[in-house]
Amino acid sequence: MALFAERGYYGATTSELAKAAGVTEPIIYRHFSSKKHLFIAVIERTGQLTIETWEKQLAIAKDPAQRLKRLFVANPLITDRGRGIYRVIMQAMMEFKDPDILRALQQHMTQIHAFVAGEVGKAQEEGRVSKHFTPEITAWTLLQLGLGYGVLAPLSIPHHAIDDRGVRVRDLVAELMLGEHARQVQDQLEADDTDHTRRPD
Repeated sequence: MALFAERGYYGATTSELAKAAGVTEPIIYRHFSSKKHLFIAVIERTGQLTIETWEKQLAIAKDPAQRLKRLFVANPLITDRGRGIYRVIMQAMMEFKDPDILRALQQHMTQIHAFVAGEVGKAQEEGRVSKHFTPEITAWTLLQLGLGYGVLAPLSIPHHAIDDRGVRVRDLVAELMLGEHARQVQDQLEADDTDHTRRPD
């Protein structure tokens, strides 16, 4: 995964992949018929790891609104662990002309979208998020914002995604979605995080 993230599909050779995995090349071909099938398996695993990471982030949230707010800050493209993992997806997007890789990407994004839409739907059912827009279109909006942020963040552009008052893009999104609950949810999240860091593992 790390090698594909660093070198991309064409840049990573099977001999390098075998060495990184601590096996010989024939062992790779015993499990995968080609490098492309290995790459597709890594795309699939990236989706699983992304959702596992989100579920851990959301586990301590007290209600659907808090869960949604946590999603805003759990962008896999900007977290330390997620950045390495999710770079595989960014590399795969460069190979979208390959129909098999494109299909794997489509399935990945569909899986991620379904997870986010489910969280939005729960928050709407609790009356914490407006029902003016469907969970489906709201989830696509969040994914597009998240991908855009994740692409720009590593460029270290001065004042990216924050204004002179310290308001961040994620604050704007939270307020648009959560309305009057946004500040209350933010205060509770900060209190929970402080509590969580004080607790022994």
